[in-house]
Amino acid sequence: MSETWNVLLPTSIDPAGPESIADFADCTGMDEYDSVTAALDDIGRYDAVIVRVAELDGAVIDRADRLQVIAKHGAGLDNVDMDAASRRGIVVCNTPGANSRSVAEHALSLLFALRRNHRPADRHVREGGWDRSAFTGHELTGDSLGLFGFGAIAREMAELAHGIGQDVFMYDPYVSDDDVPARVQRLSEFEALFARSDAVSVHAPLTPETRSAISTDELAALGERGVLLNTARGAIVDEDALLEALETGALGSAGLDTFAEEPPGEDHPLYARDDVLLTPHVGGVTEEALARMSRRAAKNVRTVYQGGLPTSTVNRADLGEEEA
Repeated sequence: MSETWNVLLPTSIDPAGPESIADFADCTGMDEYDSVTAALDDIGRYDAVIVRVAELDGAVIDRADRLQVIAKHGAGLDNVDMDAASRRGIVVCNTPGANSRSVAEHALSLLFALRRNHRPADRHVREGGWDRSAFTGHELTGDSLGLFGFGAIAREMAELAHGIGQDVFMYDPYVSDDDVPARVQRLSEFEALFARSDAVSVHAPLTPETRSAISTDELAALGERGVLLNTARGAIVDEDALLEALETGALGSAGLDTFAEEPPGEDHPLYARDDVLLTPHVGGVTEEALARMSRRAAKNVRTVYQGGLPTSTVNRADLGEEEA
């Protein structure tokens, strides 16, 4: 094919991907516009878009007269209107597993830091203190880790947890028994995941079913020494219930990389708590993962350009026979 495609890129992306499609793609970053909104207002001139967090809602997609593929730089697609894309015959694909190790390592690092009181201990030293007895922590070996959702990230998390001697439970009604490793114990009841775990790490997608799925009862079951980790989507956790559980001592601590609203605002009540670690949705943001996601998203664009359908196409069943 000799046709040149116009490809819209995220505001930031590792150059490996765009460089790999330079033979047919004229790439423009959203950062070259005055704003992301301005970039999306101009969506009609693009044949492909690689998207990270920009909102591709129905109104944007309806203006995308030339768009043939939406390639997600990552796995989660809650910022893409799948129905609108499918109606227009637009291929929607992602890069599952590209950042799995990075997110799993981040979740585990939050757990280590919470169990060893890193946040208050760090501030204590910076303020001139040296009270070693005030920050006695807990080893992770021998604890149990519960995984809500058992996709690629959770599988990496399970391997890391086993490596430090933890028992691992999982709850995911959409995963077959054949896909659960022998060393991971499957639980059939959602509530049991919290009752039997010392820490629960969230790795489920945000759906109507999972929205606010973790609330008062689940946090109480996790218990006063329990740890909640969320590196998936913020709205899966009822933040008001989380704050109440921490304030009353029903829950021990929490590590959050995602929030219901991002950024969460200047006066969020969780900011002042030493029993909470907060990071700005950076679980998958490592140099290694960013390069992988960039290359794989660009490869998906090339596949569609060449007339194919990427293996990670998520709306395959909704496309017409010609596309599928």
